[in-house]
Amino acid sequence: MSQSNKTKFQTLIEILFTSTKLGLTSFGGPVAHLAYFKDEYIDRRKWLNDRTYADIIAICQFLPGPASSQVGISIGMLRGGLLGGLISWFGFTVPSIIVLIVFALMYQTFSLDDAGFIHSLKIVAAAVVLHALIGLGKKLTPDRSRLAIAIVAASIMLLYPSAWMQILIILGAGLIGLKLFTDKAESKVQPFSVNISKKLGLTSLGILISLLIILPILNRLSDNPLLTIFDTFFRVGSLVFGGGHVVLPMIEREVVPTGLLTANEFLAGYGMAQAVPGPLFTFSSYLGTMMEGVTGAIVATVAIFLPSFLLIIAALPFLNELRKRPTFQGILMGVNASVVGILLAAFYDPVISSSIFSTADFALGVILFGLLNIWKVPAWFIVILGVVGGYILQFITLGLQ
Repeated sequence: MSQSNKTKFQTLIEILFTSTKLGLTSFGGPVAHLAYFKDEYIDRRKWLNDRTYADIIAICQFLPGPASSQVGISIGMLRGGLLGGLISWFGFTVPSIIVLIVFALMYQTFSLDDAGFIHSLKIVAAAVVLHALIGLGKKLTPDRSRLAIAIVAASIMLLYPSAWMQILIILGAGLIGLKLFTDKAESKVQPFSVNISKKLGLTSLGILISLLIILPILNRLSDNPLLTIFDTFFRVGSLVFGGGHVVLPMIEREVVPTGLLTANEFLAGYGMAQAVPGPLFTFSSYLGTMMEGVTGAIVATVAIFLPSFLLIIAALPFLNELRKRPTFQGILMGVNASVVGILLAAFYDPVISSSIFSTADFALGVILFGLLNIWKVPAWFIVILGVVGGYILQFITLGLQ
């Protein structure tokens, strides 16, 4: 093996190891995932700088599909090419896929509804998100104008929470950034290496559009249940804005009224998907298993994530060139500020609203945040401490009653 091939192999192994560790420990949904990514990929391993990471997040916010998964795929591609992106997705996603397939096969006897550690993991997510929010806020809202954009964005999202409102906020912030921040653009932007040609990017976009047109036609002409699954989940993965929680009503309309699953089966799987690390889109693995066994799980999972790969391959080759332009930099400054506001709104709902119910919860959250923010304890270890601390506080609370 040549030295260059050996180096590439070592890079891919590093991507696999790092993404799998994140896949095993990244609880708490897409907002928390971005926080875990920042802690591991940016702060600890220095694979990207904060500016590039923020730009990738901003681009992925514009795209349909699971934003956190797309950010992870992008980082993998920038680090190790197309194969690096695939490996990054594989490591981050497979742990939750395995759990949800097993749950689908055993769901009648396998119940975690009353497990105390699930609530502790939500508190962990609150600490991790707050840590990331403060870090991103310092870098992306350094002046009053951008801080104002973040505050307005958070307020609108809290008052009118919807995926379409999020898109409107981002578009509006981009227009404000074009007006206010173009003259603040940096003359020298640190480039990043993308081993993807523009031709491949345009081809990838063409494949996505073609599949969206062809699959429904093929599905109508065929009675193959696996083709039905692929068509359904590919369409959902291509058209869902707003992340994993938005996917719930879209998939429900596709599988419950048609009799593919009962409402109880559907909700049982969705509840389990909340309790596992990794992207919420792996809910598709559970649904596919319930429909057509493990083969159905593989088809559904590939179908719902494939649009993300095609969209990222289409976007990355053009990002470097666009980042050099003052007008685009101004737009991204506004967009990045709005992303901080959107994350702030998400920190309240659903993160805080579904995790902090008592003074004991708040105390545990404060301790975990302090360990993470001041003593720089790794996020994966915070997960362990959060679960252990949750049981300890539960024991102390019961003892005082």
